[in-house]
Amino acid sequence: MLAEAPLTLHESQSQLNIMGTSDESISDLFPVPSSPPSTLVPKRWPGISPESTAALREVLKDNHDRWHIFFNDSGFHNHIAHRAIANWALGAAGDLLKAGYAADSTYQRPAFGPPEQITEKNFKDHLGDRQFYGGYLVFFTQVIRDHGIAAAVEKYIFSKDVNLVPSAGKKPDVFNRFLGGLLHPMIHIGYGLEFCLPGMVVEGLSEAAVHSDSSSANIPDDFFDYPDGTEDTVSRLSSLHVSPPDAKANGHGTHAFTVLQRVLNDPELGKVEDTGVGMFVHTMKTHASVIAKHMADWGVDATNPHEVERRVHELSWVNAVLFGIGGWSKDKPFNADFFHMHLVTSSIFLASYITYLKPSSQEHLLRGYLLVSIGWWVSRGRPALNIGGFYDATSLYPLLSGSLPSPGNTLKPKDPSKAVTPNAWLPIIETSVVHPDDHLPKLQRALAHYSSLYGTREPGQPDFAATELAGAEKLDGSLFIRASGLAANSMGRVREGEEAGSWGRDGFYQAKM
Repeated sequence: MLAEAPLTLHESQSQLNIMGTSDESISDLFPVPSSPPSTLVPKRWPGISPESTAALREVLKDNHDRWHIFFNDSGFHNHIAHRAIANWALGAAGDLLKAGYAADSTYQRPAFGPPEQITEKNFKDHLGDRQFYGGYLVFFTQVIRDHGIAAAVEKYIFSKDVNLVPSAGKKPDVFNRFLGGLLHPMIHIGYGLEFCLPGMVVEGLSEAAVHSDSSSANIPDDFFDYPDGTEDTVSRLSSLHVSPPDAKANGHGTHAFTVLQRVLNDPELGKVEDTGVGMFVHTMKTHASVIAKHMADWGVDATNPHEVERRVHELSWVNAVLFGIGGWSKDKPFNADFFHMHLVTSSIFLASYITYLKPSSQEHLLRGYLLVSIGWWVSRGRPALNIGGFYDATSLYPLLSGSLPSPGNTLKPKDPSKAVTPNAWLPIIETSVVHPDDHLPKLQRALAHYSSLYGTREPGQPDFAATELAGAEKLDGSLFIRASGLAANSMGRVREGEEAGSWGRDGFYQAKM
């Protein structure tokens, strides 16, 4: 085994006699990852090999069998699979995947069986109870083997039954659990959808089911309509393509950048104070309805694939802006905010979700996701978005620091540093996959992907310029490398000999007068 623990999940479940087939292989849950489901989904980096793929599958299966989804009583999430898949997709060697697993396993909680088996009949009875995670794993394994991942996600995340139809007088509220906990269930399932790994969907659905009410996204019930009738489970977006940036400037509804400016203009949303661990829940309970009003005309016509694609583009840009430009200040070092970072790492999965979901669920996801993203931004103190200042002060070609190579007989660019670092992304990715922090490669993978999608975008394009966001016309495709370079320097380029840094957790709250 790759790691040691007192008792595996399957062993504990067998002792409790809750699994009908405790010896059944889980290899089908973690197959060789498949190709990206659409052109909006990140491409795999060179470096993937049979060796690294075998290591990835070994890590995923051992993690599934051996560890709980939460590693402590506070509900902190097991990220083992996230780091392993992200690093595999970035081309890391199998030995590095195993090294990451060894490091991440040191603080995990061993898996254990639930007090009783989860069935369709008692599915709602134990929502929010972490003791039943193992029971939901068994339940969702069978659901997915019987019906597939798309049907499982539709029924157990987006259906009216698991959200609004009460059991024992309590609303199940699974969609709020799915977008709660700093978006971790959405991220976990997202890996399953992007790489076609049923086991990740099993784990993510189980994680959402046991997320507590205290970590809920708290989206108001009247934010969505649940349509009658049925629609095709798999959307018509499997062949999404990237369109020119101005092709949909006159599309349906308000741009998400305009929503950001409206939130910035609302004085009440600038008075949020640091309430500690419950800051996001407190913000959503207090201000979600106000934020919802600001985005009331940000609609999603999910019957139009191009409209859905446009909204996914907007959300990608919004969260990169909140992390990169929101974290920058002319008077202080870059604040690589831990919570805003998750907005970027979660946004990368939207394109995968919409290839699986029916139109009404696409709308629910995209609108709910924007509300939650803005809720996190407000809960962190709603930092200003000084776009012009950010572009004036940051580099579109962040240079290496620490130990540098000494070029020999190379081409002679006017700027000699370009011979040292011909492509600024390569050393950023290399230092990320060996960094001790498990979030950094996920962030840099997302930003690198957005750079590949939007890197050619020039400033002044009409779709951004026409929004109400001050300075939006200055945004161009260099946003992502600029933000990536700031994050790399803030977290430390450990491959080049620097000390590892840490994420910002202090927020952007205004000092009390």
